Amino acid sequence: MQAGHMADDIGVEARLEHVLSRVAETGSDEAATFRTVYADTARREAAASRARQLAGQSLGPLDGMLVSVKDLFDVAGDVTVAGARNRLGVAPAVHDAPAVSRLRAAGAVIVGRTVMTEYAFAAVGTHPYFPAPGNPRDRTRVTGGSSSGAAASVGYGLCDIALGSDTGGSIRIPAALCGLTGFKPSHGVVPLQGAFPLSTTLDTGGPIARSVAACARAFAVLGDRADALATSVAARDLKIGVIRHEAVLADAEAPVLAAFEVAQAALVAAGMTLETVEIGPVIEGLRALDALGMFTSVELAAKLRDLPPDLLEMMDPRIRARMIPGYAVPATTYIAMHEARAALIAQMTALMDGFDGFILPTTPITAPRIVDMQDDAAFVRANGLVLRNPRIGNLLDLPGISLPLPVSGLPVGLMLWGVQGSDDHVLRVARTMEKVLYPSENP
Repeated sequence: MQAGHMADDIGVEARLEHVLSRVAETGSDEAATFRTVYADTARREAAASRARQLAGQSLGPLDGMLVSVKDLFDVAGDVTVAGARNRLGVAPAVHDAPAVSRLRAAGAVIVGRTVMTEYAFAAVGTHPYFPAPGNPRDRTRVTGGSSSGAAASVGYGLCDIALGSDTGGSIRIPAALCGLTGFKPSHGVVPLQGAFPLSTTLDTGGPIARSVAACARAFAVLGDRADALATSVAARDLKIGVIRHEAVLADAEAPVLAAFEVAQAALVAAGMTLETVEIGPVIEGLRALDALGMFTSVELAAKLRDLPPDLLEMMDPRIRARMIPGYAVPATTYIAMHEARAALIAQMTALMDGFDGFILPTTPITAPRIVDMQDDAAFVRANGLVLRNPRIGNLLDLPGISLPLPVSGLPVGLMLWGVQGSDDHVLRVARTMEKVLYPSENP
């Protein structure tokens, strides 16, 4: 699985130069991971970090960590494309997004901005117009999205931490499919000013890394809070709800179901109390909410409402087709959607009372083959399946994390949800689970 950081013994400057040489290889998956590489500023940041380390003046645990930024967060002097070729001509950002500013202030070395699916509105990780990296665990397969380059930057060992965004699973899906750890905080904890919005209601920002500890360190900086792992949780003190509803397990691949069952057995053996929970009424409520409309479609349509026809035609047809229905949702229905969502959040909060979290497979399938995603029907099916489980957490504003499960084949993710606002506790519980699942790496 999992080293917490890239090797520290060779120094940040040497590590950066190694990464820059790899991403300079034209046509490689490593090169396709980044839309822009900030070689000059990264070298200056690496040199400054190295000087601080030598002087004993470290800024904290992120000082000298190599970090990538998803291409919907503003970086001063660069165009925020958000994966959309019709944005290539917009003006460069004047300021860093606050999330990027916080990373720089903590001493992170910003290597570059990573590629993503157009407007963050697809979860498979392919792109019809820009290069997209293959999965680090099998380059013939997709990374997952929309934070596709973010996961690739960590999975290929190019960065320690990736800043991504998650509206329906866009951090947790690629983390799961690439064998990484991805954390989606509660809405609003990580600032999204200076980030191109897909859905102002559902968008969140968060990290992808190789361990819970690395995600927690990044979250402490991004969320401007104390170390989320300051206290530990004993396995025997944890009560975890297990979601087995057909809505999250239907059409699951056999390796996913097997890994999920093995993980549960390991958690029980470690002393955790696991109890199956019935979320049928919540699922029915979510289906009724979806029947009203999709926040993503409505809010992206509103954001792009003044887009000239020629620029609209430049969009990925698959993305445009998902957005167009948003124009037909009346304001009264949109208000009803918010009211229904608030009621469902309250319902889920009550259901989770007494539990330290709920678990379920992050995605019911492993990473599909890239070549198969050229077929529209196959793409739509895969996109729907990988989104199905994670998006529940966005609609209900549940902080969630995807942990890689010990498997011999393609990566499988275990998703842990916590009650709204319990971000730090979710990370502590996840850290305990990580120690159980990978005891030899977490003595």
